[in-house]
Amino acid sequence: MANTVLAIAESINIMGKRSGSAMKERNPGPVQEMAKEESAAGASYLDLNIGPARKDGTELLPWVVETVQAVTSTPLCLDTTNTDAMAAGFTKVTNKTGAIMNSISAQPERMQKLIPVAAEAACNVIALLWGPDGMPRDSNERAAMSVDLMMALTEAGIPNEKMIFDPIATPITLGADQINAGLEFLSMLQEIAPGSGSTVGLSNVSNGVAEHLRKYLDRTYLIMLMKHGLTTAIVNAYDKELMDICAGRSQNLVDLVHGMMDGNDPDPSKLSEKELEHYKTYRVLSGQAVFSESWLTL
Repeated sequence: MANTVLAIAESINIMGKRSGSAMKERNPGPVQEMAKEESAAGASYLDLNIGPARKDGTELLPWVVETVQAVTSTPLCLDTTNTDAMAAGFTKVTNKTGAIMNSISAQPERMQKLIPVAAEAACNVIALLWGPDGMPRDSNERAAMSVDLMMALTEAGIPNEKMIFDPIATPITLGADQINAGLEFLSMLQEIAPGSGSTVGLSNVSNGVAEHLRKYLDRTYLIMLMKHGLTTAIVNAYDKELMDICAGRSQNLVDLVHGMMDGNDPDPSKLSEKELEHYKTYRVLSGQAVFSESWLTL
């Protein structure tokens, strides 16, 4: 059976070239084009990210929601650090139970503000493993944080099936330790919160790496996460190869990387060019080879 992951398309973002200026100018055209393009590319959700939006978030997010809903029925994932904007955005979502709130972190102020909004909307919630002291150091700290979040969500009447845990992807430029800790946490998740889902912002792993190389890291990292049951991923829906992996159309590459994760190293001289890309990239992401921007040509 092919492994599949639901794609949450990330490109409608206040930081994006096309979408950012369109959002600021309240120009619906580019935002609606992108919503249609991402949906056509196979996105299961559209992430609408307005960032911190301190000035006008409570007006901007509802506008983006209505703008996108006018042209597509693809479920939405609302993404902002502004809790008031998040609440305002959800008032305009038509399919609330199918939508995702991105995100509730393990910070008391966000939990107090957003859990009641999520409970009322009966939406899915990304439980972001980021606490009062910031980033968890290892898989055990992630596990402890996930229990705190799960208990608070459960108390509000939100079932495990609506929880999507995000262990946080860190850039490979910082080393492979945190990447391995995230994978280790995913392997523990079903014991902690049976029936829950998981997600990761894939492009975080390639943050700070030369633009033309980022896609290779994102693709192989996705396959590594799939080995531990990743259910959704926040992805660049314009990367067709990445979307093929999500949809289960690249099972040979998935089998290759999962085999390496089980300790079965192939003979590199027998691999196709595409397989070799994943072989070399896996070695870097798993910490078996040192990361440098020439990892694909070595």
